[in-house]
Amino acid sequence: MDYQFSLVGKIGSMALIRQEDRDIDYNIFSRLGAELKPGMIWVTSGATEIGRLDYIKRTGCELSGDPEQDKADYAAQGQAILMQNYRQFVPPEYGIRQILVEHTHFNDPEKSEHIRQLLIRSARQKTIPIVNYNDPVSDEENRKMELAARRKQGGEVHECVDNDEIAAVIAGLVKAKTLVLMTSTEGIYRESGNPDTLVREVTGKTYEEVEKKVRELQEGCVGASRAGANGARAKLEYALGCVRGGTTVIIGHARHRLSDLTEGRVACTRIGVGL
Repeated sequence: MDYQFSLVGKIGSMALIRQEDRDIDYNIFSRLGAELKPGMIWVTSGATEIGRLDYIKRTGCELSGDPEQDKADYAAQGQAILMQNYRQFVPPEYGIRQILVEHTHFNDPEKSEHIRQLLIRSARQKTIPIVNYNDPVSDEENRKMELAARRKQGGEVHECVDNDEIAAVIAGLVKAKTLVLMTSTEGIYRESGNPDTLVREVTGKTYEEVEKKVRELQEGCVGASRAGANGARAKLEYALGCVRGGTTVIIGHARHRLSDLTEGRVACTRIGVGL
């Protein structure tokens, strides 16, 4: 019998950083780590940005080579720091397990099932999977060629360089009850950058009703929190795939407690059928 996951969550890079200090926001790690427990799967961004900040602190300068290579180098340096912080703040009675994935793991049925079983074993063994895209070994050109070849074969293709997509794909893979996307905004805004236009709920009696409302919202979504991020439009697209599979999606600010977001005690955007 398959394990029933209560939650898949994801946190964005900028939510883990105190931008004004160019440093890690340890309060976020502390608050988040205290609430993570077995039965949850946590997808984390942050390795590249944390690695970049660490490199600057140690050398006084940034890398100035090929941008893709620099990204890989920063990610390799930041990944260890990222996991160190999760280990520091997750309750000591729980193990944590690092799982680095690439697009190939979710476009191949056998690899996808291998990941699913790994996640299920982790939950049953009282540990928390911490998932991230494997940027240090990912090559952009090879990835594009592989994805192009798969698209020619037809069927759904997952790119998965965006951790929002990874979280959504995993939520669908394990049929999680809830997907939480923690970011640096309160949720989805009808007017970009205007918190007063926060959309608190996107729901309907059927998936088709929810999809129609999401498409309308996407028309007003522009921009992203950082270069390389896909922004609110993409978050909504990934959310739709989860809603189709019966998962409720919550998009909210990382300053809130995870439990406050899931239990509706703070402002956020909730997307699902029959909420």
